[in-house]
Amino acid sequence: MESETTSKGTVLSEVWPRYGEISFDHVYLRYCETEAPVLTNINLSIKAGEKIGIVGRTGAGKSSLICAIFHLASFEGCIKIDGINTKDVGLNDLRRRISIIPQDPVLFSATLRSNLDPFNEYSDEAIWKALEEAKLKDITITLDYFVQEGGNNFSVGQRQLLCLARAILRNNKILILDEATANVDPKTDDVIQKTVRNKFKKCTVLTIAHRLHTIMDSDKVLVMDAGNAAEYDHPHLLLQNPNGYLYNMVKQTGPLMAAQLHSVARHSYLQAVLEEENSSL
Repeated sequence: MESETTSKGTVLSEVWPRYGEISFDHVYLRYCETEAPVLTNINLSIKAGEKIGIVGRTGAGKSSLICAIFHLASFEGCIKIDGINTKDVGLNDLRRRISIIPQDPVLFSATLRSNLDPFNEYSDEAIWKALEEAKLKDITITLDYFVQEGGNNFSVGQRQLLCLARAILRNNKILILDEATANVDPKTDDVIQKTVRNKFKKCTVLTIAHRLHTIMDSDKVLVMDAGNAAEYDHPHLLLQNPNGYLYNMVKQTGPLMAAQLHSVARHSYLQAVLEEENSSL
């Protein structure tokens, strides 16, 4: 297997991360040395291919987790991806190997091709296929179409789908959705959710949720509270605790929606149990 040496000297396989396992070991993050940490002693283990929903009130530390993964702020402790300490990986190498679809899509004043493939790594055929899978094949007739600053010549939904196409093209083993559907219409939300489920089935997906229904069928839900990992388990199991954080968040959605969310979580859990039993036969 070919490998490359990063800017920090760590030898990475070209396909790193191959599996997408992520571990947090006693992670503390603060944006200012004189202030209290915004993440406090985070210890998590995320298996390869798991779908993790991340919820919590504003300021609970959800986005700070993503900052730590991408090394957008310094932190104490250790975050490993497939067993490699991310502090030993050059920033460019690290950030290129993890895909993110942010709440506010990032597009540049450049051609459509350059926005989707800034390092000129993929064929036109591959780019068109990614656009098709993101339901954007009819958006233009040429990859040389010029994208205005911030993508202003596209709708908000189209901009988000372009970010989705970029993630499909890169096909990284780790995908992060940072409230990716918070500002889009229901139709675009549905396209993103279905595409992520289909195209990233074997990838590790971390979803910071704007709407609870998008993460109730996750393998696990992480509830953040005041910088702490307050709860972390399958949503159905978390909902068995009437004094729990997730239970009360679901309850606040109202009786009808709460019943629906409980049903989705229960169905997902039973399906997971059944698949595990079948795999052990």
